[in-house]
Amino acid sequence: MYSPPSLLYLSSELNSELQTESSMDFNLENPLTNTHELHFDTIPSLFLIESDHMPSKDYSKILKEMDFDQSFRREAISSVFRVSCNFDPSLSYLAVNYLDRFLSSQGIPQPKPWVFKLLALACVSLAAKMKEAEFYIADILGDGGFVFDTQTIQKMEVLILGALNWRMRSITPFSFISFFISLFKPNDPPSREALKARACEIIFKAQNDINLLEFRPSLTAASALLYACHELFPMQFLCFRKAISNCSCVNKENLLQCYDAMQETAMDGYESQFDTVSSSVTPVNVLDRHFSSSESENTGGTAVTISTDGTGKIWAEKGFKRRKISAFCNNQMAQLSQMEQQC
Repeated sequence: MYSPPSLLYLSSELNSELQTESSMDFNLENPLTNTHELHFDTIPSLFLIESDHMPSKDYSKILKEMDFDQSFRREAISSVFRVSCNFDPSLSYLAVNYLDRFLSSQGIPQPKPWVFKLLALACVSLAAKMKEAEFYIADILGDGGFVFDTQTIQKMEVLILGALNWRMRSITPFSFISFFISLFKPNDPPSREALKARACEIIFKAQNDINLLEFRPSLTAASALLYACHELFPMQFLCFRKAISNCSCVNKENLLQCYDAMQETAMDGYESQFDTVSSSVTPVNVLDRHFSSSESENTGGTAVTISTDGTGKIWAEKGFKRRKISAFCNNQMAQLSQMEQQC
């Protein structure tokens, strides 16, 4: 007669397997190797298996049609953010990736607050183990008024691992950033870092948009970079778009659809150089650290208001930003047409 393995055995196996997985120094930008440097020989493999690390094809459609399912996902993601707020944002991103893949495979569980709390907690715990982050379950067990013992959390972890087929080294849009940036001209580090910073910001926001869940991670990365390029380097946009579209692994029609779907998400709440005056002067990498930028104190006579969210930033009226961007783009249209002919 078959006897299921004990929880103690499963816990031991779980920790052993995850230690093996994370011992390769897991990094969202380079998930298949144990270095932080891009290895172009791994790129074809990323394109081939990326669909194994995303939700099912009908997941986005179900969320759009079922208000309850969409509400459950929203609450679960909020719980993930609350639990992981003191960690690097890439850990939250990985946890939400696990969450979406689990829900698309197993369906929405029973509609009780403690369920999405437990699911979120287990996803963050697994992500922390993969990222080798210092994570103490006891510190957040009582978050939201619910208390779970370690065994209960481990049971949920085992369920998630089974649903994900133990594919924990998730391939995400960040895995394709360096490859697509290599196609960007000119090849100067400051421009590429600025492009990467803005694209990463868009990718983090895009994870919350159910309209973008149906697109492959590579398309999300390419679309975010194109949108960032259009904002920051409009003169290079057409050439960059052509270079990405010419990639054999990129479906041009799907890229256009993803880019169109991303525009509202990318623009929502964007703090461009015309929006805010920041006290920060140190640009930092968004995956390893938080990005900030130094900006001019001159608002051009535009009325400003002090934000009440505790960030200490001064927000210029968005109309000023739109006028500046519109005027700049109008002045560049003729040159952009010439650039397209030259690409």
